[in-house]
Amino acid sequence: MMRKQFLTYSQQVIKVDKWQMYLKIKQFSEDGFSERNIAKQLGISRTTVTKYLKKDAEEMSVWMASTKNRKKKLDAYQTEILKWLRQHPDISAAIIYDRLDEKYKDFSVSESTMCGYVNDLRDTYNIPKTIETRVYEAVPELPMGFQAQVDFGECWQTNAKGKQIKLYVVAFVLSHSRYKYMEWIDRPFRTNGPLSRHSPANHTSGK
Repeated sequence: MMRKQFLTYSQQVIKVDKWQMYLKIKQFSEDGFSERNIAKQLGISRTTVTKYLKKDAEEMSVWMASTKNRKKKLDAYQTEILKWLRQHPDISAAIIYDRLDEKYKDFSVSESTMCGYVNDLRDTYNIPKTIETRVYEAVPELPMGFQAQVDFGECWQTNAKGKQIKLYVVAFVLSHSRYKYMEWIDRPFRTNGPLSRHSPANHTSGK
């Protein structure tokens, strides 16, 4: 006995949006727009434009039918991913991958799969990636020992007992001598902790 499968309201909206997007992409292409310009006009990735342009109407219809009820491994994390995308439109798929990988022990997808999934969510929910332009300006030349570049980082490492631990690093590059100094600790840096005893002047001797 055949059971009818009904789409939820959100699934219906997504299906219609994909078809409308397909028609818009085709129209822009017929009007002579390049793939890059189509992506810019519609606020979607160029990868999506290329994917849609490769399909004729029949192929698009078959593809949409095949995906409407297909469960993806990353759907379990969709609510969380959408929250991050809406809060930080400039966030990259790589950062989202790292966050999920750190938070869930059973997380196991490839970075390319994550990238494709995030691009699909951006297109489906109209969350284009924003790019903030950094503003640079010249600063006065300071005396030796008063100026340095400081960067922070973190990574997971395996300790002698085979346990995964997160390490935090701060790196200094002195502006005049270009001497470098790094310090690793097993907890986040705080202004009243180890960081407070560091200043460019402390490292002028290369210590």
